[in-house]
Amino acid sequence: MNFDKIIERRGTYCGKWDKLEAFSGVSPDDGLAMWIADSDFETAPCVADAMRTYADHALYGYGFDEDGYNNAIVWWMNHRHGWEIDPDWIITVQGLGHAIGMAIDTWTEIGEGVAYFTPVYHEFRLKTLRAERRPIELPLALVDGRYELDLDRAAAALDPGVKLLLVCAPQNPSGRVWTKDEMRQIADFAAAHNLIIISDEIHADLVYAPAKHIPMDLAAPEHRDRIVTVTAASKTFNLPGLRTGQTIIADPVLHAAYKRRIVMTEYQAAAPGIVATKAAYTPEGEDYVTALCEYLKGNREVFDAGINALPGLSSMNLESTYLAWVDFSGTGMTPDEITNRIRKDAKIGGSPGSTFGTGGETFHRFNLAMPRSYIEDAVARMTKAFSDLQ
Repeated sequence: MNFDKIIERRGTYCGKWDKLEAFSGVSPDDGLAMWIADSDFETAPCVADAMRTYADHALYGYGFDEDGYNNAIVWWMNHRHGWEIDPDWIITVQGLGHAIGMAIDTWTEIGEGVAYFTPVYHEFRLKTLRAERRPIELPLALVDGRYELDLDRAAAALDPGVKLLLVCAPQNPSGRVWTKDEMRQIADFAAAHNLIIISDEIHADLVYAPAKHIPMDLAAPEHRDRIVTVTAASKTFNLPGLRTGQTIIADPVLHAAYKRRIVMTEYQAAAPGIVATKAAYTPEGEDYVTALCEYLKGNREVFDAGINALPGLSSMNLESTYLAWVDFSGTGMTPDEITNRIRKDAKIGGSPGSTFGTGGETFHRFNLAMPRSYIEDAVARMTKAFSDLQ
């Protein structure tokens, strides 16, 4: 794979670039799109080949190879993460957004609370609000530039109306990989407060050694009666536009409740997403992921070296994902001043940290899943934009 290849995405129904100006005021003509978690890399050759074969058939009727698709997921989870799952645990969904929305709908009522650790993926809050539920923030502790659980503080934020705990593992936006012990602590916390856990593990394949992702179900099997895992090939293989993901539920009671909601809405997976996922979760797909992680590691090193050289700026050590989390608190600037410099001076469309909830106010998130030349350009732009700090 040539991850250095520049691919023109403007004008190709690409939200990352075509909606850049609407999101940030930065023109895609001379700006850099580093906001939405979508990579600028071609997908794995095995996926592209499978999609070409499907398209060339030119007859797109009902049905798909459900057994082959489910078996591919089973193989991937076992081979990649040491997690043995049963194909009957798998419920196909229309991507992770759909999976989380359906979980909120299944296990909470209007007015009830949905809790999540912050700062975190902004859609946790937005999906909670759209469903007319109450978002409950559980702030993480920032200790020596690394997020830690603060479960005593979290417990104090809960009330009897909180029914669901959304967990981001690995964590977005910080790239933090929770250890097995931490995942167990989260599960114990949920059990103590009678919460159902929705574990968003979409970034699980993009982890940098020595960090290792442990699925929630594998870390705390004794709490399986409250664990729901949601995942997809979309971030790893750049397939979000195909809107396909998996909700994996071992507990029969939870599984039946969720499945009822899916059946009631008459949801059926679209065949192209099934074809792509089945092709991705193969040995050939794993070769692609290995090369991708190595390339992303290089991008991380280039970006961090440049950003950390700027006084007052600190890029958090990225254990997973391709989303850099930069702390600007050392500059003494307000969040608005930080965002204005990034957008107006550097002409970079990143994501302001405030959108990720409590604890993100002085941060900014930058997507590093781009050709290396873009990363080098971003560092040069940031260096110039914050040159007066040197």
